[in-house]
Amino acid sequence: MTAGNYITCCLVAVLLAGCTAKGPQRPSHRKSQPVQVDSTALALLALNQQLTERADELLARLAQEQNEPYALYERGTWAHRDAAGEGETLREGEECTIHMRVLSLDGRLYLDAEQTAHVGKYELPAAIDANLTEWQHGDRWTLLAPWYAAFGIKGTGQVPPYENVRIELTIQ
Repeated sequence: MTAGNYITCCLVAVLLAGCTAKGPQRPSHRKSQPVQVDSTALALLALNQQLTERADELLARLAQEQNEPYALYERGTWAHRDAAGEGETLREGEECTIHMRVLSLDGRLYLDAEQTAHVGKYELPAAIDANLTEWQHGDRWTLLAPWYAAFGIKGTGQVPPYENVRIELTIQ
């Protein structure tokens, strides 16, 4: 299952599960009412699927154009190790500090911050968190992250919604 399909499945489940409240159960001898389909939810789902596919295509092309070799990691993120650390590999639940620079794909700086987080506890964008157990203290990485694995449909105060980004990080 591709990252885009995974996100689509999650969105379908969330959108369709939350669209209508469940009514009381009907006796078995009565006919059930037809299921109402929320056309707005379906339209948003289709739009997000298209945006996911475009992000995946754009980042794949961009990764191929780089001077350094990028590898496709979990959740549609392309990654390149800029420098190998000499520390131990990070473990699930371990606390680590990450210095992160988040830039637009054309180089505008959105965020330059240091954050302490626990590995695997979803305190960081999925593009980072999903791969931390493969990295080690002292590593420096550059990620090309799709919007759905970076800051999502809402963005943050600094990063716009639906923004594909370059993340430069150092694991301390």
